[in-house]
Amino acid sequence: MQPATNGWSIVIAYFLIYVVWGSTYYFIGVALQDFPTFLLGALRFTAAGLILLAVCLFRGERVFRSELVRRSAVSGIVLLFIDMAVVMLAQRYINSSLVAIVASSTAIWIMLFDIPMWKYNFRSVKTSGGIVLGFLGVILLYFEQVGLEATDGSHREYGILILIAGCISWALGTLYAKYCSSGAEDINAFSGSAWQMLFASMMFWICAFISGELETLRQIHIVLSSWLSLVYLVVFGSLLAYSAYVWLLKVRPAAEVATHAYVNPVVAVVIGGSLGNERITVIQLFGLAVILISVVLVNKNNHTKYKNNEYD
Repeated sequence: MQPATNGWSIVIAYFLIYVVWGSTYYFIGVALQDFPTFLLGALRFTAAGLILLAVCLFRGERVFRSELVRRSAVSGIVLLFIDMAVVMLAQRYINSSLVAIVASSTAIWIMLFDIPMWKYNFRSVKTSGGIVLGFLGVILLYFEQVGLEATDGSHREYGILILIAGCISWALGTLYAKYCSSGAEDINAFSGSAWQMLFASMMFWICAFISGELETLRQIHIVLSSWLSLVYLVVFGSLLAYSAYVWLLKVRPAAEVATHAYVNPVVAVVIGGSLGNERITVIQLFGLAVILISVVLVNKNNHTKYKNNEYD
């Protein structure tokens, strides 16, 4: 990928974090039918991190810089490990569509914590209105989903509380990756993403060992659909989508990039309804339409500001 002047790079990157990332919620749910939670994260990010690091080495990038490794360790643990761990844990209680819906509140947290951009984000009626409108759409979907679910003693409230903590962690990790994770010279490099995945995988391996998942693995029969879901998560969810996300944070405003959290539920609900036989209602379709309108408002306004150099 080239700098922000390459429009096609931005279009492809947004497709990856909007559509491909939205689909990962479903495939996480499929993989979790056989894989233990922490072991799934360990395998996913170990494979993705090693492959991406090898690609960076082949391209001649300086991947073993101490500053890059140190900063990537922080963002990898906060951004990837904590958030993905809680997403997978939450899917033990609630379905993939609802997970994506609640996770879309990440965009709100990013705007609240992105202090350097307050004067731009909250000065614009379109950006603020788009964020608020998107959040209203999320609330509509959330209450509709909760109303559909019968009380079955599965402690769904635990999943939602876990997700909120994960959303805050993802927001803080996103802002750290944008402002502190690497310097401007790394704008065309993905070595930072590789190290982030490897440090996240290290934490997943530790948790898998402590929780005893490695011992129980011998008693688990993993079917082909779970293995294929893991491959999809490695290739499309991590290697492509996550790398695109880190790159976009360097060339676009964090509040704009965070709109992926509003589009992901659209994809998750559609895939959940078509492949996972999850119910899709008129209220859901209306809520998703509201979310899409909010994304258009935020992206259009931020694009205008970038074009006019108002962020300088």
